[in-house]
Amino acid sequence: MLSHHLRLLAVLLGSTQVVESITLNLESTQSIKNAASTIAHGMMAYYNGNETGQTIGILPPPYYWWEAGAMFDQMIHYWYYTGDKTYNDVVTQGLLAQISPDKDFMPSNQTLTEGNDDQAFWAFAAMSAAELKFPEPPPKQPSWLALAQAVFNEQASRWETSRCGGGLRWQIFSWNKGYEYKNSISNGCFFQLAARLARYTGNQTYADWAIKTWDWMESGPLVTPQFNIFDGVDMSDNCTKPIPLQWTYNVGTFLMGAANLYNYTDGKPRWRKLTEDLLNGTKVFFPPQLDNGKGNIMQEVACEPQQSCNYDQPSFKAYLSRWMAATTQLAPFSQAFIMPKLRDSAEGAAKQCSGAPNGGTTCGRTWNTATWDGKLGVGEQMSALSVIQANLIAKVAPPVTADRGGASKSNPEAGTGASSQTPPDPLLTRPVTMGDKAGAGILTAIVLGSLLGSTWWISFGS
Repeated sequence: MLSHHLRLLAVLLGSTQVVESITLNLESTQSIKNAASTIAHGMMAYYNGNETGQTIGILPPPYYWWEAGAMFDQMIHYWYYTGDKTYNDVVTQGLLAQISPDKDFMPSNQTLTEGNDDQAFWAFAAMSAAELKFPEPPPKQPSWLALAQAVFNEQASRWETSRCGGGLRWQIFSWNKGYEYKNSISNGCFFQLAARLARYTGNQTYADWAIKTWDWMESGPLVTPQFNIFDGVDMSDNCTKPIPLQWTYNVGTFLMGAANLYNYTDGKPRWRKLTEDLLNGTKVFFPPQLDNGKGNIMQEVACEPQQSCNYDQPSFKAYLSRWMAATTQLAPFSQAFIMPKLRDSAEGAAKQCSGAPNGGTTCGRTWNTATWDGKLGVGEQMSALSVIQANLIAKVAPPVTADRGGASKSNPEAGTGASSQTPPDPLLTRPVTMGDKAGAGILTAIVLGSLLGSTWWISFGS
């Protein structure tokens, strides 16, 4: 039998055979569940961490660590929407394998390259597990809620006011590419996590951190008057010049946070307005030319039209789909805006699930075309799964809270161990030198240059 890596290579380099697309009837709950089951199976075929000799919780190359956490979060939602327990044990095993002795998502095999956004996506999986009442870990393991609280506490300790007046850096440690960059996804993930913790626990401290994060974002150049969210700012110019790239998950993570704050505050006008403004900010990702003027089909506009998406970016639509669906529960006034977009995008995604290089149904990337585009991977499967199963949102219970059905145990002190700030290798615990800082700046320039070279710049003025 072929090894997993050879099988994956066969998928990536296989024939471009096209088969009949997935059958999807959005008026039928069973049809949506059947489609989700097929796509979930295709996505989990990429994961080999539960095979002998492989690393539990890790996707094989070319996928990075963070995307495995996002995938497990998607599978928690798959269980939530469908009731199918097939993958639950694999999900639990994978999540728990990536915690450190300090009971956080800072495993020794990732610590030296881990960014704040990477860590947050694993925290989101734990938070989803608590909110959706996914089966709790064994008694000797930390609760799902405690794992999310650990990440929050660690990231709150990294908040930096000495440069650019606040915010989180993209990277945690100075030797990583992007250390001199403060980006929207890292700060947006922190904002979302704080807002979700506030809603779940009822603890105002979390809400205060969410408000502080949004105030910092809004005071700088990363949020336009139209509520387009730009990618990030370089610290070398005091965070004054934004990189004007827009990604679905940037506006999506702030939308999810705003909707949680709206729900937590029982409909406070500030958070209703922000939710509405961010919904308007999503419109750039639903170009009307894709569907004869309706503007209901999602597109990753920074890379999809140019076919320049890397291995991470095809998954971004999964997160906007997931968080838009949750927003309809947390802020019901949003349903009229969101549901037509989730419906039409789901129908487009199902039509793209018509490739068969691995003998099954493989999903593509461009949801406005009915013929498979030849693209495939974890991100494509995840995005299709997310938007299709999101159409079951009206049939499932909303996320629980600690006093309304939640059972995950709180540990407000979680995440105060050493791994949040200190890497495990003692050779790397020496003080940061000027050479380190210069090197980090050079690497930041390299990574930003890579972004600019491979991605279409989009800037939307007033």
